Order: sequence, then C-alpha cells, then structure tokens
Amino acid sequence: MSNNVVLLIARILLSVMFIMAGFSKFGSIEGISGYIGSVGLPAPTLLAWLSGIWEVVAGVAVLVGFQTRIAALALALFCVLTAVFFHNNLADQMQMSIFFKNFALVGGFLALYAAGPGSISIDGRRASA
Repeated sequence: MSNNVVLLIARILLSVMFIMAGFSKFGSIEGISGYIGSVGLPAPTLLAWLSGIWEVVAGVAVLVGFQTRIAALALALFCVLTAVFFHNNLADQMQMSIFFKNFALVGGFLALYAAGPGSISIDGRRASA
C-alpha cells in the first residue's frame, strides 16, 4: 500500500470523529454549554458553538486535505485543551482513558503535520499543479 493511500486512510480516521462530534454539538448546545460552564470556563454558550464549528471545519479540512498542516495543529490543540479542562480527573478510570486518548490523537495529528496530507488531497493536487 502506498504512503499516499495510508495518509488518506489516516486523515479519514482522524477526522470523522471530530466532524460527527461537531455536528452533534449543534443539536445539543444547551447541554454542551452546561458542561463547559460546569468546569468554570467563561461564555459557555459561545464556547459550545465555537467548539462545534472548530471540530467540523478543521475535521473537514483534514478529511479533504485542505490546509492540512494548519488543521492538524488546530485539532491537536483542541485535543490538548479538552483533555486538560474536561478529562483531568485521572483518579476516574474513564476520564483517564479519555485523557490519554486525546493525547494519542495529538500524536496522530502531529504525525500528519510532519508528513503532510499526501498526494490524494487538495493540498497534494495544488502542489502538483
């Protein structure tokens, strides 16, 4: 299997969960706002909307390979922030698992940042044009 196919599969696997999670936030802004507010962050409704938009836009960018390195860094940052603010109770087995899953995703996004999107992407097509 070529590296370009592997990078395409990696982009699909890394992006789908963020696209789905972002869209699901739009249907439950009040619940997400309550969760954000429960950890003491300001403007929870605004942050709920922004996080949903962030996940969808950056997720789609990674999926199609557009501005891939920037989008990968944006989602890596999102994973760090959500781990630190929402999944920091490492005494709770579930929270600890989510915390480390987020940092595993950071590793995947950093690898994508380093490797680039591959030729099966918008960025790859633009570079070869």
